[in-house]
Amino acid sequence: MSAAQRGLIIFLIGLGVVLGAFIVGHWWESGGSQNLLTASIGGPFALVDQNGVVRHDTDFRGKLMLIYFGYTYCPDACPAALTVMTSALDELGDAGNDVQPIFVTVDPERDTAAQMKAYASNFHPRLLALTGSVEATTATARAYRIYFEKVKPEGSSDYLVDHSSLTFLMGRDGRFLTYFGPEVTADQMVAAIKKYL
Repeated sequence: MSAAQRGLIIFLIGLGVVLGAFIVGHWWESGGSQNLLTASIGGPFALVDQNGVVRHDTDFRGKLMLIYFGYTYCPDACPAALTVMTSALDELGDAGNDVQPIFVTVDPERDTAAQMKAYASNFHPRLLALTGSVEATTATARAYRIYFEKVKPEGSSDYLVDHSSLTFLMGRDGRFLTYFGPEVTADQMVAAIKKYL
């Protein structure tokens, strides 16, 4: 192989690398990575609210959904997250009417509709607390990529549930917009929600 042929091959390989980087960069800038993320979080659900009414994800089309997964026996993370959610909705005022707050249990064996109703009364008056069968709640948690697992503390006859502590903001079309971690403040949540109102 001549030096000229080797030079041409090296040039073509280099050109391919540059073109590949350009295509990937353009895909990234145009929201390709976000599109992958939005496709992987969320999905349909049919769960029972604290008043015994079956609720579907499609019931909330046209509104933003603010969704948190937890359980009523949760000692700290859940009440803290729902308190932040409540404060954010209060701060939004009338604009908050376009946001549906939702609490989904990861402990349906203990979180009956009656238990969820008593618990939800401690937070925002429009909070929907959803429960259902183990299969239905598990499928919903998995659709939102929520980790949860029962753990039994040593010397205790009861159990806790380890779980992801994330609040999801879903769009008016039911698609993922963003999420909030356990460290988020009400002001930060409000600022993020306002971008989509």
